[in-house]
Amino acid sequence: MASEPAILYFGTPVVLVSTTNEDGSANLAPISSVFWLGWRAMLGIDGTSKNTANLRRTRECVLNLPADDAVGAVNRLARITGSDPVPEHKLSRGYRYEPRKFEAAGLTPVRSETVRPPRVLECPVQMEAVVTAEGSLAGDDDLLRGRLITFSVRIQRVHLDPAILLDGQPDRVDPDKWRPLIMSFQEFYGLRPAKLHHSTLGRIPEHSYLTPDTERARHAPVR
Repeated sequence: MASEPAILYFGTPVVLVSTTNEDGSANLAPISSVFWLGWRAMLGIDGTSKNTANLRRTRECVLNLPADDAVGAVNRLARITGSDPVPEHKLSRGYRYEPRKFEAAGLTPVRSETVRPPRVLECPVQMEAVVTAEGSLAGDDDLLRGRLITFSVRIQRVHLDPAILLDGQPDRVDPDKWRPLIMSFQEFYGLRPAKLHHSTLGRIPEHSYLTPDTERARHAPVR
């Protein structure tokens, strides 16, 4: 049947995006509109968010992926914003201004290697990235133009918790160990405790997906 759901969040990983504010402090906010291709990612962010302003100004961020056991910390970030004043549409949804995001969430900032924003210690996956392009998701609509922003980013350093790696393989994640936090229609979910079925694509060696971005990342200057 035809249907008109208000949102189309069928299920994507939660990402905690950290950026740097004008005074050098860190901003941290969850998003669930993101996808990856190779060592590139596309982020979808509210045009009025503090992270949007920071990404435009600094052109860098860290994409931190929490495991499902960090749901409490992510929830504490849900209705706070680093934007002051709080945008009207966020006020109507119960948001409040909070500049100390890490403290509010109970998370620990860790120094990054190639970018200024900090990583999140408690996240098993932390990816340092630089912005390569910006776009508008709804540029064709007069009412939505500027409200839905996309950022294309290039990953230049990946940090992984050894606990989620394949035994003896430091460059491969074991999907049976990795438990991402999933956002589906405004609710939190995790993955099943085991694989549903073997994937034919899983027979392709992972190294065949390498792109020049991997070599480029090896030479990213350390701050």
